[in-house]
Amino acid sequence: MRRRLQTLFQRKFKVSLLFLLLLALLVHLAMDLALPAARRPCGCDAKAPKASGVLSGSPMLASPKKLSLRILQDFSGSNGSLEKGSQPQGARPQARAGEPGVRRQDGEGNAGWTKGSKLAALFEHPLYNIPIPEVTEKDKLFVVNPTEKFSLRTSGSDEWVSSSKAETLLPTGKTAYDTYPAWLKFHVGINRYELYPRQDPLMPTLLRDLAMQRIISSVQKSGGTQLKLIMTFPNYGQALFKPMKQTRDQETPINFFYFSDFERHNAEIAAFHLDRILDFRRIPPVSGRLVNIKKEIRDITTDKKLVKTFFISPAGNICFYGECSYYCSTEHALCGKPDQLEGSMAALLPDKTLAKRRSWRSPWRRSYHKSKKAEWELNPNYCAQVRETPPYDRGHRLLDLIDMSVLDFLMGNMDRHHYETFEKFGNDTFLLHLDNGRGFGTHSRDEPSILAPLRQCCSIKKSTYLRLQLLATQPYRLSDLLREALAADPLAPVLAEPHLRALDRRLGKVLAAVGRCLAGAARPDEVLVDDVGSRV
Repeated sequence: MRRRLQTLFQRKFKVSLLFLLLLALLVHLAMDLALPAARRPCGCDAKAPKASGVLSGSPMLASPKKLSLRILQDFSGSNGSLEKGSQPQGARPQARAGEPGVRRQDGEGNAGWTKGSKLAALFEHPLYNIPIPEVTEKDKLFVVNPTEKFSLRTSGSDEWVSSSKAETLLPTGKTAYDTYPAWLKFHVGINRYELYPRQDPLMPTLLRDLAMQRIISSVQKSGGTQLKLIMTFPNYGQALFKPMKQTRDQETPINFFYFSDFERHNAEIAAFHLDRILDFRRIPPVSGRLVNIKKEIRDITTDKKLVKTFFISPAGNICFYGECSYYCSTEHALCGKPDQLEGSMAALLPDKTLAKRRSWRSPWRRSYHKSKKAEWELNPNYCAQVRETPPYDRGHRLLDLIDMSVLDFLMGNMDRHHYETFEKFGNDTFLLHLDNGRGFGTHSRDEPSILAPLRQCCSIKKSTYLRLQLLATQPYRLSDLLREALAADPLAPVLAEPHLRALDRRLGKVLAAVGRCLAGAARPDEVLVDDVGSRV
């Protein structure tokens, strides 16, 4: 009898508990339904990737390059008609923060820097706040229609939808520009004077996307001497991936020729930050990333030639080597640990079909021969000949080239055979400092021939010289600034300490070279070309 009562009590208790749980669930649902739509907690952040990228479970993009072109074509006219504009009369494209005429909120460009940051102090210095000329419509790489929004069809299609077809309305206070992914904002912000603004609130987001965005496609980049991959993200963004080939503490062997050296992923990362610290801002943003070879390359690539080069090493690691001119063989395979591989992710510039770029052979190009020397290595008066040759006979092209030689000397890059400019801007624009993977190969020795443009021409921008002097002082020591900048990268430490210390030594040699030029000149302005006037 007692056992039956005990069993009956247990059953009633379980039923009561189940009833209470069900009642609590119903009350929660009723409260959620009664809550006004305007006051419900927003799930926008969680759903944002689906709204602007490939929906979960949707097919991989069949042709990422084609789709990227479609997006930018809808945002701008053809390259030949950019200056005519594509926006309605009286409408003005939305400018991103950091561009002339846009007020920057306090601390907006210094996001992520802690109190006492040397980088923050550097970018607040007057030398890093010299205004650029006013940017007009013809000075912009793209003329953007301010009403065009960025979205995808929600049916699972990967077709981009223009604002006239989009069903959703912009939230109050938002503009079409706010719907653009970071890579597109970067592209439309390029102008005649800079690749990106000094105080750019977009930069942390763009670097984070390069490091964390889901990869949906990986294919080999055609051309080049060493293996590189083009990786595509769900929001149509693309990046150039250079895999790790050397450890941090390895130096280029002394008997290696510059043209047979490895391309280093950490050199690409460090070059971007160094270029920014020098206030050149001519290298596209680069971030380090740890890539899963199996899931983010092998399993999703449509490159049949690349697929054939994958194998499992005797140690059980996944390896591949691709196809290229140098170091693409089983002996030089890229192997994961067991499937994780370091690399650099560089934001791609706009496709050349939309923004044509011109490639220029550097006057100080090396011979790329084991025994022959270039003319500039034999003729000490070579610069006089360059000064009379277009486009170096006018404007600031030669001075920009000398800026580039300073950057290359600081990081030990001997592989600067060409440079590029945006064709739309003609000769009156900045140089693009692309392909920096052969920098930071040595720290125990310097290569003085890299400074030949400076030593032979004895000219340098006054602004560049003043910044170099500033970076040689203790509060703004160059090695400290680059160390701080690289500390935020996902692959930190990016450079070994000896490379950072070599920067300060090389900076001293650059300043010494300018000092010798000043000592031999009749007037300082023969060496220091004034590009700042009374703005400092």
